Formats: sequence, C-alpha cells, structure tokens
Amino acid sequence: MLDRDGIRPLREHRTPERILAWIDAEFGGARSSEAASGGIWIAEDEQGPIGYAAYDVHGIDYHWLRSWATHQAVGVLGSCGVVPRARGKRVGTTLLHAAMFSLRERGFRKALIGAVHDPELVRFYERALDARVAGDVDRGRGGRRWRATVLASGNGSNFQGVLDGVAAGHLPLDIGGLIVNRAGAFARERAVAAGVLASVVVWDRSRELRDAYDARVLDAVASTEPQLVLLLGWMHVLPATFITRFTETLNLHPAFLPLDPTRDTVTMPDGTAIPAFRGGHALDDALAVNSGWAGASVHRVGVAVDRGEVLARAPIALIPGEARTALDERLHALERSVVTIALRRWAWEQP
Repeated sequence: MLDRDGIRPLREHRTPERILAWIDAEFGGARSSEAASGGIWIAEDEQGPIGYAAYDVHGIDYHWLRSWATHQAVGVLGSCGVVPRARGKRVGTTLLHAAMFSLRERGFRKALIGAVHDPELVRFYERALDARVAGDVDRGRGGRRWRATVLASGNGSNFQGVLDGVAAGHLPLDIGGLIVNRAGAFARERAVAAGVLASVVVWDRSRELRDAYDARVLDAVASTEPQLVLLLGWMHVLPATFITRFTETLNLHPAFLPLDPTRDTVTMPDGTAIPAFRGGHALDDALAVNSGWAGASVHRVGVAVDRGEVLARAPIALIPGEARTALDERLHALERSVVTIALRRWAWEQP
C-alpha cells in the first residue's frame, strides 16, 4: 500500500538481487555487500525503489567494526540511502526507524552506526535516532600506506587513474612497480613518466613453455616486494602458484559480476538477468548478445577465473547505436570509480 506521498515501505530478510544492483548503481559500488549480509528495508514509489536501510550487517571486516565483534547486544546498522527525487520527505528517517525496530526484534539492545565522517550526516543521525558518538574512527589508518605492484597489458588508463589517486592522496598506496606483458603497452610510458619502475615480461609462445613464463612473471612481481598486486587490464590468467604466493591480488573486470561467485547470471537494476560475462572478452560478449548492460567489478583473484569475492562493482546501461569509442569512455570512467572504491575498502579490511 502506498502512503499519502505515494511511498511504499517493504521489509526483506534477504535483499533481492535487483535491489543489490540498484544500490550499486545509485549509491556506490561497495554498499551492496553490506545489504546482502543482513536484512533490509526498502522504500518504493510508482517509479521504483527510492531508498533503503540495511540492518544486522555481519561478515564485513572493516577495521572499525572489529572491536565491537564481541558485543553480542550490539547490532550493526548498515548503509542507507535515498535517491535525490525522494529527499525531503522523511523517507530516510522512516527507513532508519524501521531498521532499528528490526534490530530490536532480533534481540539487540543497541545499534552501531560505523564510520560516519560527514558532520552533516552525524547531525542527521543525532536528530533521526537520538544517536550519540561512541568513538572516533581513523578511516585513513593513521596515514598507513601499502606497497602495490600493478600488472597491465595495454594502454594503462586505469593504471593512470591509480597513479593520479595516489598523487592526490585519495588512495593509501605506494606504487612499487609496473609489469607489462606486451612490449608496446602504453602503460609502460605512464610508469616512466610517474617515476615508477616498469618491467616488460613478454611471452614468446613459440620458444617458451607456459610454466617457465609464469615463473618469470612471479619472479618479476616478487622483486618488487608488494603487499598488494593489482591486475588492471592484465590479459593473462595467472597460475595457482602465483595466487598462493600473492594472496592479496585484486583484478579489475569489465562486467557487473554477481556477489555470489558460483552464479553464472547476474540480476540488473531493472530486474533482468544476464550472463555474468566472465573471461577476457566480457564487453564484446555483452554487446554480441545485446544484453542491455555492461559494468565493472573489482574482485579478489582465485584459481577460478573471475570468481573471487567482489569488493566493488557498478552497472552501466548500453545505449543502442552508441559508438564504441563513446561506450569505452563511459566504461573507463566507471572503472576508475570502482577501482577507487575497491581499494579503499581493501585498505579498511587490512589487519
């Protein structure tokens, strides 16, 4: 039933896949993981979803939540959001009150709202929920930085995005090296311009066995002593020996991957289900079947190709008749945003 403003509240004990996709499309590529881990209240109007509030979030390893893990009487109030057209109608306040009610239903006496850094948002929680600041969170981890090595095969536009983010102080990384597997990869020029050590490790399939080449790649990465390995347009499947050696390896994949790595389809914000489009030709495959959607995801790298835990993702609608150059430009902008979100989340989850 719609209320007098045409808004309908809905409670879900498990967030529908289309809502998870909608959350990533509207509010940023890491929030769906929180919404998927607990319950959710959703507000809809005649045009579709307009807001959400996640509650009883668990399994999210942000460093500021660890000290509260043993507080059994404290439930975690997850992320929330309201689309611009519905703001000013108390939708957010109503959803938060509903989420608090659900936490009480589950036996929690208090709620924790984690890492609220915007002063205006702090005041909103104080007004809406009579919340009080329980402690300070250092989202920047005291200026801590991690040494990262990037692997790329082509132009390196996303590598440049990371370099720019580091230079601007937006990413807590030190780029220790770049490795490319194509002699003419422009990513190498970007590294040289930034003063980053660049190595070229090319595979001549007619003269070298794959195992030998994989060993050379592993040795090249090991020489940079990384705490994190980033695959940004790296067109070579890495062997299990590499993944065992460098457990903190993330990959940027040009598709909207499902949060459940066992699934071969993914539900989009409009409710349509499309293939997950794993592998080296994801965008071409999406265009070939007129899927209507593409996207970008950053996931942990495992032995199974493109089936690691998704840290951040975002969808992008395909426009009929759009030139490939225009699509590539839109997708690259999306990829840079998703990479930034994923790297911040990765840093928040480090010991």
